[in-house]
Amino acid sequence: MFSTPGGTTIAVSVAGLAAVLTWRVRETRSPVSARKIVIPPVGMAAGLSMFLVPAFRLPWAWAVGAFAIGAGVLACPLLLTSRLMMVDGAIMARRSDAFLPMTVALAAIRFLARGYLDTIVSATQSAGLLYLLALGMIVRWRAAILIEYRQLNRRT
Repeated sequence: MFSTPGGTTIAVSVAGLAAVLTWRVRETRSPVSARKIVIPPVGMAAGLSMFLVPAFRLPWAWAVGAFAIGAGVLACPLLLTSRLMMVDGAIMARRSDAFLPMTVALAAIRFLARGYLDTIVSATQSAGLLYLLALGMIVRWRAAILIEYRQLNRRT
């Protein structure tokens, strides 16, 4: 199916995207808890250990900039379309209409930017930048959802 030199990378990326989307759809079928909100960004934060490897290291300004763009720009559609609601005494998440497009957009940004970014930074640094974009987006989105969850929980 993928016969390009980076075909394996593309195939693995598509498989990872499918897994994330499947998990996200299943996640909205059961009641929300604070733990379910906090665990994904905490688990994802473990990826920061990649920056212990010298090949992944970035200038601080780039790292902060990537995280800020993720939190400030990429999180906005998720924040605008994600809602929690009370259903039969349980707090449920309404699926974000923006999650699929944002996840696909991140994958597309990574794929399309590779050619350009590879002239400026190494492939590992490019991966680190995309990771920080995604982390910023997820952290801000989940923090807002946690605040909304706590507000709904106080009302009950």
